Amino acid sequence: MLYKLIYMFHADYSFLNVFRYITFRTIYATLTALILSLLLGYWIIPRLSRLQIGQYIREDGPPNHKNKVGTPTMGGSFILISVLVSSILWMDLKNMYVWLVLLVTLLFGAIGFLDDYLKLIRKSSKGLRGWCKFSMQAGIAALVGIVLYKYTGFDSKLSFPFLKNFLPSIGMFYIILVILVVVGASNAVNLTDGLDGLAIGPIIIAFLSYLVFSYLAGHIKIAHYLQIPYVSGAGELSVFCGAVVGAGMGFLWYNTYPAQVFMGDAGSLSLGAALGMIAVISKHEIALILVGGLFVVEALSVILQVSFFKITGGRRVFRMAPIHHHFELKGWPEPKVTIRFWIIAIMLALLSMSTLKLR
Repeated sequence: MLYKLIYMFHADYSFLNVFRYITFRTIYATLTALILSLLLGYWIIPRLSRLQIGQYIREDGPPNHKNKVGTPTMGGSFILISVLVSSILWMDLKNMYVWLVLLVTLLFGAIGFLDDYLKLIRKSSKGLRGWCKFSMQAGIAALVGIVLYKYTGFDSKLSFPFLKNFLPSIGMFYIILVILVVVGASNAVNLTDGLDGLAIGPIIIAFLSYLVFSYLAGHIKIAHYLQIPYVSGAGELSVFCGAVVGAGMGFLWYNTYPAQVFMGDAGSLSLGAALGMIAVISKHEIALILVGGLFVVEALSVILQVSFFKITGGRRVFRMAPIHHHFELKGWPEPKVTIRFWIIAIMLALLSMSTLKLR
């Protein structure tokens, strides 16, 4: 609420009026989170190393990943701190959507932190049991879905890209949709986090896209002009998206190849869930399939690999899943896989922006 304290003096100093604009606060939330992330990373990473909080590498993983053993993990902790501090400083905390997104981010971060911690103490890739992790995620998403469904001013209509007059109301099934979007996005991002810089790049790109979507959805005149659903108060989530972009860039400083720190489940699960929540609130749930297309492909590659393996009794579709490991085993250097996947993420984000006019 820093901006509220500053804005109190706008009557005496007219230039302080700029603090009431979402665009201005989004810029400063991004810069605040970026600086905090850089400073926290500089301070936290050496301490993680001294505490021997290092990454465990699966025995059946790509051979060239053996040199990553011991690299500090749980770097998602300083992403979350940067995002939360920046959001609290620059967002309007009277907005209910703000608290829903912050709550989901924190709770999914706690699940990820517990999962990371169990992997560390067991010195294996086994953290929380799958059913336990999924149950907690689904429970949180269901609770948030119920709150949204009951909230006055938020409807259960579903918006489809490319279709301007097709807005079906799905009633209580909207709660199920919230669970699918939030839990699906969380785990898809988690599966993508397998190479240096691979996940955080598309995360930054996706949140940049939803920074725009949230702002447009919360601006009544622009929303009506573009014929997209207007959601009063959704524009404030642009500030949160900016904070994630800033914190993500700060994290990428240390996570770029060769990585000094890994995100861990604390970061990937929470950021994925936050992305899903913003997609739901801004009424761009279906567009997330396009914006986060890279995450979708990564998740589908795992589902396809596991299903085909069980059906055929041991045969595989890919050399290894998720699909980024497939390209590694084909001989692509790790930075090449990462950068090419970023390019795909940018292309998908641009394509998703075109749906704003193609209606």
